[in-house]
Amino acid sequence: MGFIIDLGQYMIENYQELLSLSLEHIMMVAYGIGLALIVGVPLGIIAAKYERLAPIIISVVNVLQLIPSLAMLAILMLYFGFGFKTIVIGLFLYSLLPIVKNTYVGIKEVDESIIEAGVGNGMTALQLLYKIQFPLSVPFLMAGIRLAAVIAISVATIGPYIGAGGLGKEIISGISLQSDVKIYAGAIPATLIAIFADFILGKVEAKSKRRIAS
Repeated sequence: MGFIIDLGQYMIENYQELLSLSLEHIMMVAYGIGLALIVGVPLGIIAAKYERLAPIIISVVNVLQLIPSLAMLAILMLYFGFGFKTIVIGLFLYSLLPIVKNTYVGIKEVDESIIEAGVGNGMTALQLLYKIQFPLSVPFLMAGIRLAAVIAISVATIGPYIGAGGLGKEIISGISLQSDVKIYAGAIPATLIAIFADFILGKVEAKSKRRIAS
């Protein structure tokens, strides 16, 4: 009980700093996922349209996902230095797999009869993609973004090891000072951000499914 009181008091006294770190954390994740969407969606479309390239593209993003996060950031730090830019690049690379794979699966899952109907109406391959296949794959893409967001929020907590900010700064400070209060003061907001992001993106995913079904 005493620990909870201490934690609550600490978070109230330092709410401005924690809010600032939370906003920085969200910005890092948003930039990383934004870049992953810009690159990952086209890669997923290419993989779906050109089956020979699909195993290569999926294998490359799979390998990126398998590299331990701290090792990935250490490698990136050698080329891009310390700070915000490096953690954003790391989050971008970690977010690629769910976005590429779900875009690929979503497009491949479109019913052939729907595509044939589009062809019968004189649609070109590009029109089929942007008017039928991609819109119908949006629920799959949203599921990928949802997963990428949770992964990115978690990975971003080790950003301070390479000079970035975010809530990991409070967690790592707590580890250095052996302070449970500081560790939880950083971990709780990070967890709440992940839960909130998962909830909101889940709602968007469900809405996109209902729109397609109707």
